[in-house]
Amino acid sequence: MTEQVVYRMAVLPGDGIGVEVIAEAEKALRVVGQQFGHRFVIEHGLVGGAAMDVTGEPLPDETLALCRASDAVLFGAVGAPKYDDPQARVRPEQALLGLRKGLGLFANLRPVWVHPALVDASPLRPELVRSVNLVVVRELTGGIYFGEPRLEGSERAVDTMVYTRAEVERIAHLAFRIAQGRRHKVTSVDKANILACSRLWRQTVQAVARDYPDVTLEHLLVDAATMHLLKRPRDFDVILTGNMFGDILSDETSVLAGSMGMLPSASLGEGRLGLYEPIHGSAPDIAGQGIANPLAAILSVAMLLRYSLAMETEARAVEDAVVCVLDAGHRTADLASPGQPQVTTQQMGDLVVQALNAE
Repeated sequence: MTEQVVYRMAVLPGDGIGVEVIAEAEKALRVVGQQFGHRFVIEHGLVGGAAMDVTGEPLPDETLALCRASDAVLFGAVGAPKYDDPQARVRPEQALLGLRKGLGLFANLRPVWVHPALVDASPLRPELVRSVNLVVVRELTGGIYFGEPRLEGSERAVDTMVYTRAEVERIAHLAFRIAQGRRHKVTSVDKANILACSRLWRQTVQAVARDYPDVTLEHLLVDAATMHLLKRPRDFDVILTGNMFGDILSDETSVLAGSMGMLPSASLGEGRLGLYEPIHGSAPDIAGQGIANPLAAILSVAMLLRYSLAMETEARAVEDAVVCVLDAGHRTADLASPGQPQVTTQQMGDLVVQALNAE
């Protein structure tokens, strides 16, 4: 008899609604294991404010070691009001930067698709968002977020932005490969009319594009891209951009889907190990109320299955279960129209599990 493969999953709920939505995502992951005969061993770790409460650090060594020893990481959210001092030396949000660096994760994928039943949830006109299907490919380890910030007294502050050709090449190759499996178009977003880093970015992406003659490349300045994402979002397929621009643009795309609660993400490196998380934050204003939307966290499980475990059938099963639940008209508070019945975080998770079990 063939010995069953054991997959180790590091689960880091974090803070606020991260705890609530990851509980539902974990339920979906366990059901996938039962349905498809996989053995997922789930181990929990402290991160963010929850870790600071216990250890004083947002990313304890034990948590990073757990992640390195795992096949994939499922992450909730970090950020707590009592640690919300931007001047503080240590903050919960530093955990994410530490994980990206410690695990060698250089690419963040944020797919955006608009479910037909949710076109009215977006503040944009239905004809603009209907059939939107794009993915933002954001570079994670370079740029201004990994520069050398410094305060010069109380009147001047300096942040530095650095990119190397090698950093741009590896993220560009990934974006073009993703485009080959989609609609064969890459839109590279930069600020090449102003920034030296962006000029290097554009030159490098242009050179990489020669290896992918079947993919169309266009360049957009970031200010134009923000406008076109709202005016003609269906024209985009793969958006390739740097760390800060990708952070901003991918949050903007949540408007297309109607809610941040609908958007999953994957942070990937050279190997199969990846970190998967909903794009939203810890939302302390609604934490503990049972109204957070867990679908982004559950869809992050689908990305985990697809990219870290190469389980495409299982990933599609999770996505189909989410579609089934939405088709049936179930909505959490962020998606519900005025007067429309709402389900709780746990109820939405249970509905997805029921749909999975029915497949």
